Amino acid sequence: MILPKELKEAITHLSSTEKDKLIFRLLKKDLPLANRLLFELVSTETVEEKRNKIQKSLAFQIERAVEQFYSPGYLSMDVRYMSGMINEHVQITKDKFGEPYLNLLILNGIIPKLNKKLETYKPIKANKFYVPALARIFKILMNISKFHEDEQYEFRVNLNKLGKSIAENPDFMKAAINNGLDINWLLNAEIPENIVQIHKNIRALGLLK
Repeated sequence: MILPKELKEAITHLSSTEKDKLIFRLLKKDLPLANRLLFELVSTETVEEKRNKIQKSLAFQIERAVEQFYSPGYLSMDVRYMSGMINEHVQITKDKFGEPYLNLLILNGIIPKLNKKLETYKPIKANKFYVPALARIFKILMNISKFHEDEQYEFRVNLNKLGKSIAENPDFMKAAINNGLDINWLLNAEIPENIVQIHKNIRALGLLK
């Protein structure tokens, strides 16, 4: 939303007291913004410290999801919940590195441990986890592609681990092929420069949904 020029001028003419009241009223209705300001203006924690804290919380959620695995569909819901935790962390801290790093942490914490169980399901049911996971992997790759080569290198081990886990599961591998994900991008940590366009074209075909 673009603020009208008249509104901007009206706000600038408010007294300090009126501005404070307006800000407090707005913050009560916008918790994400309030948390972001709390982090930026009050908290003494660094982005890395906040990332480590959310990583510990995710480790607990990952362990719970593995131990209480019920079905591919429910597992996908668990991952979506954890992704929401990451989104909230990124909203507050603007942790661009942490977004793909933590999402990789989730997938690498779940897939190797549950591959055997996932393989027992027919593809039509297992795809309820595979396809959303593949969509998440594309998002991870697109985020990593924005970094400098030196930063991209830091993801090499985790990308390779994820690629191997998918390759070990025939149905997961087939789902990757059918949805346009080249596992070599993960195994070799070589992300195409046009990954965003590749993803756009794949989505246009109705895939990754």
